[in-house]
Amino acid sequence: IKETKMGRFEVRCTDCNSVITSNKTFAYQCKNDTALGRSHYENKILECKDRPGLWRYYDWLPVKRTNSYNGKSITFKSSGLAKELGLNNLYISFNGYWPEKSAFLKTCTFKELEAAVTIQYAKEKGIKRLGIASAGNTARSFAYIAGREGIPIVLIIPWRCLWILEHDSSSLIKNDVWLPEFNGEFIKTLVIKDGDYSDAIILNNKLAGKFGITNEGGVRNIARRDGLSTVLLDAVQVMGEIPDHYFQAIGTGTGAISVWEGVMRLIESGEYDKKIPQMHLSQNLPFAPMVKAWDAGRRKIDPEKDMPLTTNVLDLIEAKVLSNRYPPYSCKGGVYDLLEATNGIVYGIKNNEITSSLSLFENLEKIDIHPAAAVTVASLIKAVNSGKVLADDKVLLNITGGGEKRLKKDMDLAELKVDKFISKDIEISDLREILD
Repeated sequence: IKETKMGRFEVRCTDCNSVITSNKTFAYQCKNDTALGRSHYENKILECKDRPGLWRYYDWLPVKRTNSYNGKSITFKSSGLAKELGLNNLYISFNGYWPEKSAFLKTCTFKELEAAVTIQYAKEKGIKRLGIASAGNTARSFAYIAGREGIPIVLIIPWRCLWILEHDSSSLIKNDVWLPEFNGEFIKTLVIKDGDYSDAIILNNKLAGKFGITNEGGVRNIARRDGLSTVLLDAVQVMGEIPDHYFQAIGTGTGAISVWEGVMRLIESGEYDKKIPQMHLSQNLPFAPMVKAWDAGRRKIDPEKDMPLTTNVLDLIEAKVLSNRYPPYSCKGGVYDLLEATNGIVYGIKNNEITSSLSLFENLEKIDIHPAAAVTVASLIKAVNSGKVLADDKVLLNITGGGEKRLKKDMDLAELKVDKFISKDIEISDLREILD
């Protein structure tokens, strides 16, 4: 670990622009409202450092040091998918494992980027233990980085993100929530038997302040968002300019908000044209609350109108990581404002469209991708077919996860250990034995 001097940064409310005082939590929130806090860096010009991985963007990350992590997003100009869709300037941000492209995210998801910065931020804040709710990918990434860096964490995961139904069968098989390496000394994993991702978030909030646990903050965590914004920074450096269109699937929307914030920093630097990309965001039908609310012209999500009647949305969708029932849609600085500011478009993608997009991308680009990334690919196809994206437009497609098949050929992987199966309604006191 190298000790370095960090330029000052401050966090400002996206509504009233007041400075939010830093503390030992991740949930920066203005005392006057529920708006998101956004980090503003003293160095307005992005000067890439001679450091490995995402740490080259150190000036726009809220840390004083770097750690042992050396992964980053990679960007390349598409040939196969671009030709299929008739696009001359399709760039792919690939966040996964693909050695031939110098992609080495060993958990095969862009969640690794937010985990690396968050864990470092936690160490510098003196936080003793982090609580993290996850639908699978986040748990994998945080467990991997926390184990490497020696930060204790508590993971809360819905059981359907660990176990899945076999195709054409009613029997359950274990879902390989695997890790490139696992250090059980620092990881406690609680699996909710009767709930979904949103239930995991609720329980994580209840645990905040108990057993020495600090809630990592979700979308309000600036370390998380600024780590994810490096996807955009890498892409712009490869493309040489800000794209005309940006495509990503969303469950919470943290990644899309991060990219939007990265665009604003680049524009404020004066080094790039004042071009804001049109944001194309997508969700997995029938669970698409942000799609339905936006299409209806509503700033607030109406659960009765925008969400299917079900006890567990994970039973309905293929892209299980896109299952947040409480996304930051309506708050200032959230997804609604993002879509309004960028003339955004939203797409609802069916399960069968995910299946076909998985095959299409792998056949054309020669690498496998996650279901959530296939939602993104399907939305690009819809945009091209409807004329929303033209042949010469500069397009950035965020493949948020991929390369698992290749990784499993190259590496022996560890399994995430489950410490306790619990009910979503468990009394916090009943967790004392496992968490004390």
